[in-house]
Amino acid sequence: MWIPAVAAQGWLIVTRDARIAQHRAEVAAVRDCGARLVALSGREATGTWAQLEIVMSQWRRFEELLERDGPFVYSLTRTSLRPVPLDP
Repeated sequence: MWIPAVAAQGWLIVTRDARIAQHRAEVAAVRDCGARLVALSGREATGTWAQLEIVMSQWRRFEELLERDGPFVYSLTRTSLRPVPLDP
């Protein structure tokens, strides 16, 4: 699986998987390897420019997440940052 490999690099993972909470194997991988993951979600996360708008609108929050240790998963829209439970 790719999540442990990316987590080993210390990178913040950004995905467009708005339904990440339903993918329990991926959430378990995040938890097990201490990954840090942000899922762009919401209706506005459908195209490249819209996704860039979400990232730029929430840039300060991205910087804050870079300072945090994992594991964590957050769902991000233009106006909100919401934690996704890591419990099985």
